[in-house]
Amino acid sequence: MSQTDPLLIDIPERLDGPRTVLVAPRAGLGAEMAVVITQSLSHLRPWMPWAQEPPTAESAELVVRRMHADFIARRDLCYHLHARRSDGSAGRLLGGTGLHRMDWAVRRFEIGYWIRPEAAGQGHVSEAVGLLTALAFDRLAARRVEIRCDARNLKSRAVAQRCGFELEDVLRHDALGVDGVPRDTAVYARITG
Repeated sequence: MSQTDPLLIDIPERLDGPRTVLVAPRAGLGAEMAVVITQSLSHLRPWMPWAQEPPTAESAELVVRRMHADFIARRDLCYHLHARRSDGSAGRLLGGTGLHRMDWAVRRFEIGYWIRPEAAGQGHVSEAVGLLTALAFDRLAARRVEIRCDARNLKSRAVAQRCGFELEDVLRHDALGVDGVPRDTAVYARITG
């Protein structure tokens, strides 16, 4: 599989967990995404450079369509994170997640995630990380899956640890925070073998 062009890999557009459903971005979801991001700004601002101002429905729609194009091109595999309804369908939009910063030659992927504040602490993010980890190792032949976060983001670090990722290192002054101040990055990973 390591020689297969990523465009030829069938990657599911929906991943189902017991309480969580991940769905690839689709045109028409921008207005709903704008509302969820706006309601989550105070929760996201310290960590996410893209979540500093409320998006408009149009600007969020543009992002959703770019995410869809990147998914098809296998440049970035974003998913919308939903609560699962009792009938199995995707319910309330809770946030976003995905496999990012992919290196198809090495088979390295990075999992990212965010969730609206009122859904935090209910296990949805851990379930999403489990679904994406299984996708990466089982279907995409990953050799390495990472979770990187600001070293001060204790909730994000707890998710990585709870999902079986090992802390490899804390990279000092590895990134700029949203305030422009150098920040440390905690790097967690799981590998094959």
